[in-house]
Amino acid sequence: MAAMQTASAIPGTSVFRPKSPREIRALRPDDFATLMHLEEEVFGRKGEKTLGPYYIRLCCEFFGDTCFLAEEDGRAVGYVLCMVRDREAHCTTLAVLPEAQGTRAALQLVLKLIRAPAGRIDSCWFTVKEDNHAARAIHAALGAEEVAMRDEYYGPGDRRILSRIDRAGFDRAVRRQPGLTLDQPGRRPALDAGA
Repeated sequence: MAAMQTASAIPGTSVFRPKSPREIRALRPDDFATLMHLEEEVFGRKGEKTLGPYYIRLCCEFFGDTCFLAEEDGRAVGYVLCMVRDREAHCTTLAVLPEAQGTRAALQLVLKLIRAPAGRIDSCWFTVKEDNHAARAIHAALGAEEVAMRDEYYGPGDRRILSRIDRAGFDRAVRRQPGLTLDQPGRRPALDAGA
């Protein structure tokens, strides 16, 4: 289990410090229970709706090439789920455990997501709540543009921003921020978020 450490600069907060490098890997069928647990920890505990078991099972069984899990010290700390249709990727969920936020996990998951099907896609779409400023900052840093607002997206009262990043936008973001790589676990970034 990874060590928790209190951050002296910000009283009452903790910083997750992995003992070993973070691994971002494709989902496998045996990740089902892990993803269901993460859904409950990230969303259920806040009173938000969680993804159903059928959707999680489909992602684990059939979409491992575009769905990824972040692990530290053998423990799952986050995941990203994505579907590809034609030449467009649609990121449906990005989640990072609260204690692992601020460690680049969300950013690394999104980078892996965008790079994985690179030859197959022209753009990647994200949805985000208006008040999720951290996730919106990650999308913007990667070159995404907020293109629409949708009401009732996942049901009554659910309002989401739709943002889109195209291949040219992603390439520009990487050139502007060469530190956006997958091999720097534990280093504190300017941006990170749990969906």
